[in-house]
Amino acid sequence: MEDKLLIWKLNRGSEDALCRIYGKYRDDLVRIAAGLLNDVSTAEDVVQNVFLMLVHSAGKYEIRTNLKGYLTSCVVNKIRNLSRTKSAQESLSLDDVEPAVSNSKAPDQCVVCDEEFQHLYKAMAQLPYEQKEAVILHIQGRMKFKEIAKLQGTSIKTTLSRYSYGLNKLRSMLNSEVEK
Repeated sequence: MEDKLLIWKLNRGSEDALCRIYGKYRDDLVRIAAGLLNDVSTAEDVVQNVFLMLVHSAGKYEIRTNLKGYLTSCVVNKIRNLSRTKSAQESLSLDDVEPAVSNSKAPDQCVVCDEEFQHLYKAMAQLPYEQKEAVILHIQGRMKFKEIAKLQGTSIKTTLSRYSYGLNKLRSMLNSEVEK
């Protein structure tokens, strides 16, 4: 209900509504985009572009789904467009992958977390895009498989398979890292 009120206010020009929407969803959207792109800087740019699009479409937007789902779909579509126009897969080396920021306060814990995130991001970068998208949208984006299937234009069964295959590949890659 709060999102509907925020959109209603945004459609009437409320800057406060935009700030609240931005504050509420920005971090989650950046994490999703960073996971899909393997690049935090580009992820932040994509999310900024989505919020600019939201501002420019103020007055025209109607909520048919939840706001977070809508914004997540916008982020994913922007990433797909970006991938089409410049081959993001080729421009990123696995060594260029940025680790996620740790919430841990202790320096020794930060090092361990950063190293673990580095391994995870490298493994994620090796997944086929459709599998990576299904895993990230379900885990990071907390989207239901039905929503992911609609976004990907596939059946729920296909989405579940992509998710399952993606998790299995991640387990395999990360387990082989541990054994080294």
